[in-house]
Amino acid sequence: MLKSIKLLPLIFILFSVVSCNEESKVKNEIVAVDVELQIDRFDQLFASANAEDLPKLKKDFPFMFSNRYPDSLWVNRMKDTLQLELSSEVNKKFNDFDEWENELEQFYKHLKYYFPEFGVPRLITVTSEVDYRNKIIVTDTIALIALDTYLGADHEFYGGIQKYLSQNFESNLIIPDLAQEYAKRYAYLPKKKTLLEEMIYHGKLLYFKDKIIPFKSDEEKIGYTNAQLAWAKENESEIWRYFVDRELLYSTDSKLPSRFINPAPFSKFYLELDSESPGRLGQYIGWQIVRAYMEKTDSSFKNMLVANAETIFKESKFKPRK
Repeated sequence: MLKSIKLLPLIFILFSVVSCNEESKVKNEIVAVDVELQIDRFDQLFASANAEDLPKLKKDFPFMFSNRYPDSLWVNRMKDTLQLELSSEVNKKFNDFDEWENELEQFYKHLKYYFPEFGVPRLITVTSEVDYRNKIIVTDTIALIALDTYLGADHEFYGGIQKYLSQNFESNLIIPDLAQEYAKRYAYLPKKKTLLEEMIYHGKLLYFKDKIIPFKSDEEKIGYTNAQLAWAKENESEIWRYFVDRELLYSTDSKLPSRFINPAPFSKFYLELDSESPGRLGQYIGWQIVRAYMEKTDSSFKNMLVANAETIFKESKFKPRK
């Protein structure tokens, strides 16, 4: 018996060494992944263009010019005061794009490592008149990044936008937002959704970020401030108890997503603490459930993305931190 007890530390050390070696192997394999980025600064090209440049711009970027509009509209936009001001502010912030290019390369290396069939798209930076509902748009062949939605939370352009939204208009969130759009293409979400299914779907999106952008912090992955993430961690047990005691997990009440899933200034428990809480706490709990599932099972990353919520929940044996 004593000999067995003495062996435990050795077994733990051996397990840790094997785990570290495996992580190191994966990191080296990701570094070796070959990706070629094509980043086109359409925002800068359009900002410096005049009427004579329009035919070439339309030839090089046909998807940026709808045939429903006459050329005169695009020429007028080139001279529009708001457009010129947007372009000026974007150029101040993103004239040197090297920092983001390095992160984009890391991102696509990770994505191609886990999904070898993935084709790296053409990356195009644009201005969008601060269309924050479409900060990133991805297709099979292109990815559009609206740089005017990443000028900094306190930028004057965002004065009329609610703080819980503008707090995420920071340039360090370009890569997490890009990861979010790709995650939606891989994760499964049923049509008829319980709160648990909503939570675990968003948990999958966040775990996708754990794997694809491990160089980003948890705060950046979920779009919380340090204080908001700390609040979620400190109150994890109470949040979970609230969901369970009120039998919300299997409810299809259409009001629940707006209370606990969708972007909001705070989560709606209908308690005094609501104003202290961050929004989207259902996403946060779903993330912890998916993490527990991946720790406790031998499921592959890809299989997890399409597994049903009930399987993930039961096999996760989730217990909130206390």
